[in-house]
Amino acid sequence: MASLVNAVLCAVVAVVFWSLIGYALARHVLPRALAPGAAPVLGWAVHSAATLPLFFLTGFSPAAVASVAAVCVAAAAGSFAWRPIKHDATDAPTVPVWTYAAAGLLALAPAAAILPKLSHGAVDLADPIFDHAKIAIIDAMMRQGVPPVDPVFAGPGVAGASGGLVYYYLWHFSAAQLALPLGVSGWEADIGLTWFTAFASLSLMTALAVWLSRTPAAAIWVVALAAATSLRAGLGYVFGSYELIPFLAYPTGFAGWLFQAAWVPQHLMAACCVVLAMLLIARCAERPRLIVLAILVLTAAAGFESSTYVGGVTFALAAVAAAPFFVTAVEPGRRLRFAAAIGCAAVLVACLAAPFIIAQVAMTAARHDPTPIVLRPFPVLGELFSVRLRRILDLPAYWLIELPIEFPATFLSGVMALWLLCKGAVERQAKIVVTGLACLAGAGLTASWLLASTLGDNNDLALRAVLPAAMVLIVATAVAIVSLPRRSLITIAAVAGLIVSLPDTAKMIRSNIAGHAVPDGKLFAQAPELWAAVRRYAGATARVANNPLYLKDLTPWPANMSWALLADRNSCFAGRELALAFAPLPAARREAINQQFIQVFAGRGTPDDVGDLAGVYGCDVVVLVPQDGAWANDPFAASPDYRLAEVRAGRWKIYVRAAVAKNDK
Repeated sequence: MASLVNAVLCAVVAVVFWSLIGYALARHVLPRALAPGAAPVLGWAVHSAATLPLFFLTGFSPAAVASVAAVCVAAAAGSFAWRPIKHDATDAPTVPVWTYAAAGLLALAPAAAILPKLSHGAVDLADPIFDHAKIAIIDAMMRQGVPPVDPVFAGPGVAGASGGLVYYYLWHFSAAQLALPLGVSGWEADIGLTWFTAFASLSLMTALAVWLSRTPAAAIWVVALAAATSLRAGLGYVFGSYELIPFLAYPTGFAGWLFQAAWVPQHLMAACCVVLAMLLIARCAERPRLIVLAILVLTAAAGFESSTYVGGVTFALAAVAAAPFFVTAVEPGRRLRFAAAIGCAAVLVACLAAPFIIAQVAMTAARHDPTPIVLRPFPVLGELFSVRLRRILDLPAYWLIELPIEFPATFLSGVMALWLLCKGAVERQAKIVVTGLACLAGAGLTASWLLASTLGDNNDLALRAVLPAAMVLIVATAVAIVSLPRRSLITIAAVAGLIVSLPDTAKMIRSNIAGHAVPDGKLFAQAPELWAAVRRYAGATARVANNPLYLKDLTPWPANMSWALLADRNSCFAGRELALAFAPLPAARREAINQQFIQVFAGRGTPDDVGDLAGVYGCDVVVLVPQDGAWANDPFAASPDYRLAEVRAGRWKIYVRAAVAKNDK
């Protein structure tokens, strides 16, 4: 089980290490007021994007990670001997130190959601742990290096082989970099990195707000506004339904900063990267330099490699929209040079991200889905309206209902603030940045409004593309509250939205800290012993099979969480929910395999099904527990493909594939 002490160690090492690297770079490319706040994101992005291809070549091991980290620390320390270029006045305000403490405190709320909660012999989990089943990716990289294998599915017809992972895994790779030299688990590194991501995001936003407003008080407003959540809890008290059904469609995860920081920190970090990339492009528009371009390339690549939807689709739309404004901002004699520099940067980003792009294309082809992204308006209204009427009304309802409900403190106030800032409420240097950020916010909101991804059950593109917009709106609102003229209306709208969202904020934080008590929690508390027994028979590259529905009540949707969090071994098929994201399978084939595994572990499998587990899916080790129907009606006992390796009365049976057992002898 994950240790709080080890998670805190990961968080401390992350913030110290990446902030040091980031500040050593930021002081040379960003204004003084921005450098400290941007340092955590910048350090993470540059270090992670640069070391991933390096470890492809050198191997991924504790010694290699520690050695590269030592070189980076030495280089960062040595860079302080060089005098930074002055980008602004020496009296430019900076973020108050105590604001970083407030940001660190708020960042505990997302991190708490990933911690196990011990209660009366059971382990309770909070809902966001569902999306952290990807901890299995971190463990797989720690065992087998990079490029990572797919820990969820071996692939039909490649028994015993390790298929490559098709996912934007840079965030998880950086967690593995934390875990390897510190000797902690992937789960513990995930908790620490979740806190670091939330803190780094707040740090970047506070720095932006202070720089744009030239008022230190803007920093604390960023932290306060980031804590704002949805109006659903408040409206639920009035109308008797949190979901607001049937007037609205069922909520699917389209939400603000605090919610998404716990559920999808990898997408939040990608949003930080694209915000920072806009700052760097604006810097190039003023004065293109090689160091700025190099950092821009690595930052943009880190955004794409952490989230295709945020760092790829959303950032591309924003860059296209902002291009005319950036070109206009450049002096006429330097426009061609600027365009050439940005064009070269784009090519280099594509080269760095090429393995991810190729893998995504291959995944799309394997799933027989020629349209992974389609034009489809965001569904807002519920069954109270006819389907035909919804198709028409959903278009304005997104702007008039969905966004005000989910972003009550920052949507209306943030849009007004951006309008005033773009009209000239800031100096020329800052106005270039504001224009780029406005285009980023517009791209994020528009992508969520009109585009949809088709690779899973949820429209992940719409749910995550809104993140850069959420960050920009928080910053713009904070700037407006403390510095813009005639800011009374903006302040009233923001404070009122923040206050009425507090019931949902309190509910969310309480749920993250306490988790949910379910009957399966007592069995989950015993799971570490089960998986330790499995690892005695499953080598580092072996693939294991267990019931995909084992302890399915731990999370809102049935997922194989005990395997994902505790097994530290690859699965030959980890279940439908995980296969949706990782398995390169057409939908019909995925569902058929899922049903086949469920039938086997329910005790209704045929000898041919058991043979498929061994020969087709490459399941080297199989574990049964008393909750499986196969415990009493065991199809493996008489199978020539498996031999019984261990029995623990009333706890587990472990079978080893006969071919593997023979080779071991």
